[in-house]
Amino acid sequence: MSVPLEDYALIGDTHTAALVSKNGSIDWLCLPRFDSPACFSALLGDESNGFWKISPKSKDVTIKRRYRGNSLILETEYETHSGIVRVIDCMAIRDKHPEVVRLVEGVKGRVQMQMELVVRMDYGSQIPWVKSVDGSLNMIAGPDGLSLWSYVETEGKDKKTFAHFSISEGQYRPFELVWYPSYEAPPRPLDARFAVEDTQKWWEDWAKKSEYKGEYKDQVMRSLLTLKALTYKPTGGIVAAPTTSLPEQLGGVRNWDYRYCWLRDATFTLLSFISAGYDEEASAWREWLLRAVAGDPEEMQIMYGVGGERSLREYEIEWLGGYESSKPVRIGNAAYDQFQLDVYGEVIDAIFQARRTNMAPDPSAWELEKTIIGFLETAWQQPDNGIWEVRGSRKHFTHSKVMAWVAFDRAIQSVEKFGLDGPIDKWKKIRQQIHDQVCEKGFDKERGTFTQYYGSKSLDSACLMIPLVGFLPPKDQRIKGTVDAIQRELCKDGFLLRYSVSSAEVQQVDPLPGQEGTFLPCSFWLADVLALIGRKKESETMFKKLLSLTNDLGLISEEYDTINNRLIGNFPQAFTHISLINTAMGLSPHHRGASDSRSQN
Repeated sequence: MSVPLEDYALIGDTHTAALVSKNGSIDWLCLPRFDSPACFSALLGDESNGFWKISPKSKDVTIKRRYRGNSLILETEYETHSGIVRVIDCMAIRDKHPEVVRLVEGVKGRVQMQMELVVRMDYGSQIPWVKSVDGSLNMIAGPDGLSLWSYVETEGKDKKTFAHFSISEGQYRPFELVWYPSYEAPPRPLDARFAVEDTQKWWEDWAKKSEYKGEYKDQVMRSLLTLKALTYKPTGGIVAAPTTSLPEQLGGVRNWDYRYCWLRDATFTLLSFISAGYDEEASAWREWLLRAVAGDPEEMQIMYGVGGERSLREYEIEWLGGYESSKPVRIGNAAYDQFQLDVYGEVIDAIFQARRTNMAPDPSAWELEKTIIGFLETAWQQPDNGIWEVRGSRKHFTHSKVMAWVAFDRAIQSVEKFGLDGPIDKWKKIRQQIHDQVCEKGFDKERGTFTQYYGSKSLDSACLMIPLVGFLPPKDQRIKGTVDAIQRELCKDGFLLRYSVSSAEVQQVDPLPGQEGTFLPCSFWLADVLALIGRKKESETMFKKLLSLTNDLGLISEEYDTINNRLIGNFPQAFTHISLINTAMGLSPHHRGASDSRSQN
């Protein structure tokens, strides 16, 4: 069995990130950036695919761990029969080269330790050439170089690197692994203790900027730190997750690469940062957004690379067995070239919210918006692939049409409230046409609920967005009917499915075999809507139940397996943490929440 996702911690440097298990093993790390090939891929295979473990030799160990304050400095404490040792892990905030710092500290007594390093470049497929130079161990394969620095003697055996050492109270043993281009000389190591202190200060200083003072301060701060860790500093882009192919069903085929930036997250992300007081991050995200979507609206994608890359070609890796034997392992994401109407609404809404919250205006934004709206004047009538990127036939998805309405609504408000120029009468006419059509074709009058797509009997949790974006007021009976129907038909053990993948009707849209877990962002949306319609106690109960799914470090994934009681899907998931932040703010009596600010037009 693979290590449960709950047992992993995240460390990162705002360029890339690593997953560290409770047993002291780094099982996933892509260098030098989030979407680079991994040098440790044991997460998706086994130890032969690369890992780096530092732990006591004793098998009788009690483990405790925590993040040091409001930072991404991980402290794991191991208590053995002979003493206590602490392993401090972080990725140093870098100037140029990514560097993993692991500092072993003796706390009590004397503990026998071991280090095992297995580097396998290109997702576990390439064994590097290794040589010792001036006290470092240099490992090179193709364009990548890694250099290991330590004061502990290492030995090579069976194409692996080992070290055995003991540590007593008050002693430190540093280990540093740095990436560099193989055609350059390896950089000199940092002072490990200084690197840890400097990195902690950097994170703590960032955390102090938060303006959230509500009841859920600790949970919100950990989610904000995670969101910052998933930000690619050079561009401001935010990856959906630092991982690929962690399954939506254990042993299943619904495994996707999430190391890219999705436009569907645009408004929620912007509002999370703005509501928490992080205007600089919100501005960087908006600028990434504007650069990424610049060009012909017909060529707008649903996702991009962290630098705005457009080609995200998908292929499968045969040599990795997959997490819990969940194959295939996919690199890239073929959904990038799907047509999804909702992303146009997300882009327009994000820019509008930035304008509404007095963010410094971008002179090119309005021209881009008008170009997008011009495209949508006819494109809104087309069927699309929908928010869930289903790989079946296109449909007239209700949520997609609602988000097309959002695009026109926000453009109209921009003219009316900010004095911008545009054919407002024409846009109002189209806005009304979309509204009338959705209410007529996307609503099942017999059951009193909005449905997944026109003429469908299936439900979709994405319809919870209808009151959140202001399409209908929360007190509208059609909203109540939709909420009741979703709770009745899509709720599983207290959490929501995105849609029912088992029905014959939905199989036309989503032909992939297997099921998926409950989708946690949708569950947060339900908590948001329950609060909006006046069922606040029910909302708070659901929110606290969702918080209980986070691991001991406050991290959460995309989905939850209610049968095996395990987190599943890519981990940690930005969209889930964003939803947690926004729901917490909406429920905080002295903090205006993102869900409220989006729906108050």
